[in-house]
Amino acid sequence: MSSTQEEVLQIFRDSKALLTGHFVLRSGLHSGHFFQCAQVCQYMDKVTRLIELLKPKLAAHPCDTVLAPAMGGLVVGQEVARQLGVRFIFVEKENDKLVLRRNFTFRPGERVLVAEDVVTRGGRVQECLEIIRAHGAQAVAVATLVDRSGGQTKFSVPFVSLLELTFPTYPADQLPPELAALPATKPGS
Repeated sequence: MSSTQEEVLQIFRDSKALLTGHFVLRSGLHSGHFFQCAQVCQYMDKVTRLIELLKPKLAAHPCDTVLAPAMGGLVVGQEVARQLGVRFIFVEKENDKLVLRRNFTFRPGERVLVAEDVVTRGGRVQECLEIIRAHGAQAVAVATLVDRSGGQTKFSVPFVSLLELTFPTYPADQLPPELAALPATKPGS
């Protein structure tokens, strides 16, 4: 593990964002580990440092705007946009689907970077990419603090992560006994 990855993990540990137990992820899968990024995002100095570490990886993907899905991606997306010196907007749930609201719009061909806190299977990111295309803009990349898929999740644009980890995930009907013995919680992101 590189010194940058160690630093990132330590930031998560110090802020009590790396949890162990039995968790139901947004994807519906179960895991013994959870990144509660909200714990990190309450400390702006930690968020600033994480994005400082991520920023060099974004240099190859210039953008005009950063788009983040609410809630998890809000703080991360806003800090990415601040450090890049570009506009920040977000999408939010309406009838269980992400939508562009609040009179946010894209210019035709506008270059948009999608920012998220944690990606496991990428469902919310995929919704963001579809929204960008539907509004005539151009997605240039996806950036996340943590890629829980260990590099397995793919998108139609480059996928940049600060930390790549693989924690086992399980469908509800295939839990290992030690995980099934613990009460399941949905901590949110």
